[in-house]
Amino acid sequence: MDTKVGSINVVASPNADVGCLPSHGVVSSVQTSTVPISFSEATLGRHLARRLVQIGVSDVFSVPGDFNLTLLDHLIAEPGLNLVGCCNELNAGYAADGYARSRGVGACVVTFTVGGLSVINAIAGAYSENLPVICIVGGPNSNDYGTNRILHHTIGLPDFSQEHRCFQTITCFQAVVNDLEYAHELIDTAVSTALKESKPVYISISCNLPAIPHPTFTHDPVPFTLSPKLSNHMGLEAAIEAAAEFLNKAVKPVMVAGPKLRVAKASNAFVELADSCGYPVAVMPSAKGMIPEHHPHFIGTYWGAVSTAFCAEIVESSDAYLFAGPIFNDYSSVGYSLLLKKDKAIILQPDRVIIGNGPTFGCVLMKDFLLGLSKRLKKNTTAYENYHRIYVPEGHPLKSAPKEALRVNVLFQHIQNMLSGDTAVIAETGDSWFNCQKLKLPKGCGYEFQMQYGSIGWSVGATLGYAQAATDKRVIACIGDGSFQVTAQDISTMIRCGQNTIIFLINNGGYTIEVEIHDGPYNVIKNWNYTGLVDAIHNGEGKCWTSKVLCEEELVVAIEKATGEKKDCLCFIEVVVHKDDTSKELLEWGSRVSAANSRPPNPQ
Repeated sequence: MDTKVGSINVVASPNADVGCLPSHGVVSSVQTSTVPISFSEATLGRHLARRLVQIGVSDVFSVPGDFNLTLLDHLIAEPGLNLVGCCNELNAGYAADGYARSRGVGACVVTFTVGGLSVINAIAGAYSENLPVICIVGGPNSNDYGTNRILHHTIGLPDFSQEHRCFQTITCFQAVVNDLEYAHELIDTAVSTALKESKPVYISISCNLPAIPHPTFTHDPVPFTLSPKLSNHMGLEAAIEAAAEFLNKAVKPVMVAGPKLRVAKASNAFVELADSCGYPVAVMPSAKGMIPEHHPHFIGTYWGAVSTAFCAEIVESSDAYLFAGPIFNDYSSVGYSLLLKKDKAIILQPDRVIIGNGPTFGCVLMKDFLLGLSKRLKKNTTAYENYHRIYVPEGHPLKSAPKEALRVNVLFQHIQNMLSGDTAVIAETGDSWFNCQKLKLPKGCGYEFQMQYGSIGWSVGATLGYAQAATDKRVIACIGDGSFQVTAQDISTMIRCGQNTIIFLINNGGYTIEVEIHDGPYNVIKNWNYTGLVDAIHNGEGKCWTSKVLCEEELVVAIEKATGEKKDCLCFIEVVVHKDDTSKELLEWGSRVSAANSRPPNPQ
């Protein structure tokens, strides 16, 4: 796709992808005029700051270091930009990830090498989840490039490319800005590539350049006009014709939404097709929250042996299934145990359609294909009627005895009752994956988790970033004790930012998800005084309230207080449960993933 940068005649297409985010995590263009500015303010730093604001970033997550301090001065000086200082670079990257999930794009700023190599794990996660995160690094003085000097914050070699090389495989574009003459072009190319590809980019800016005026920056950045991707018309028609023939002859077809609906911006088109064809609609676990669960034909999460009750039976017994944007990895396939057949499947990727064992059509955009197909399919409710016939409503957890130790299923029954269109759920890697997957999301309720990369500790930073972006929602984060110990520090930043997130810290004494895959003494962790830790971080500054609950009665009181008297506070509720109290889905999933991990080598 072509990129038009700096074009004065900007035309915002109906589905423009650039600028300030109005809603639904999609960016759109905002301004169309250039404003001359004084030469003293026409600096690289201010250009980058204005460009970030223009694409919809109003908060940048940062950790200061000597190579980025002048750049941070210029970011702070931009009226529309708020600098959020984080406790470490990893959390700054996770926060940019969470921010991008709500706003459509996120950004973080760190220092050279020691900061860059610390944030790199978070950027890899954003790459795996198709999130446009702009990772900005303060780099060495431009005069040091090409010399034989050894700098601090490096591994002691006169080579400044180590960090750059590390980012090459986890970003879609890398810009090393050490010459003002090319800075405008490099920055704009990086930003526009992040938006086009929906992937992170890396921008290194020499520490002596941000404050220097240059003629290329004497106007406010003109909004990008990103040429819209277009389907090959003949390929699109052929794909729709072949898919319609395939599905119209099926007796009980189904539809399953996958996580690449986000990058394809095809969620609405998927729902439109579901409305018109009458098929039952399921989601893969990593696509939860991408289509409305109040849809009349929604049947739950398709996750093989750990699917929502009766969902797998309907999907796997179907004679035709349409998967829109799936990722079939060892986790989503429950150790490669899905009972699906390729010859029954239509697989849609963001720009490709694969029909059974037969034809494949490239240069066909998912959104165009789904909308076109919705006009060609016959109404067929057979599979949904089968689901309706066999469906038995879920039971409720056993009633707790007075002061009985709290059970996880009781906890999530209460969390379910907290959900509304004004809330969003963040689920940490671990048993929260499975317990949160069973939550029924009301209309407008957000939901995020990191399934492809699965980095424990992700949720603390991601909660910070998501809450900073989605100011219209109260975030409810479900975090295990092992994961929390990785990234706990940025509770501090949540308090500084005045966020009112509710965090349920599930204390079961270890890495429960690892226990169910392969147990050992390494899965037991040192117990912390979690509420005491958060109280110490709070230190009387800002609004924060903590509670430790051991039984349902205490949980009810804590939730009432968190949603009532303390609704404007960060609420941290430590929930103590038995170490073996896990979801039945984790038990099944863990045994199957363990079997996949322990397969013997193939004979040589």
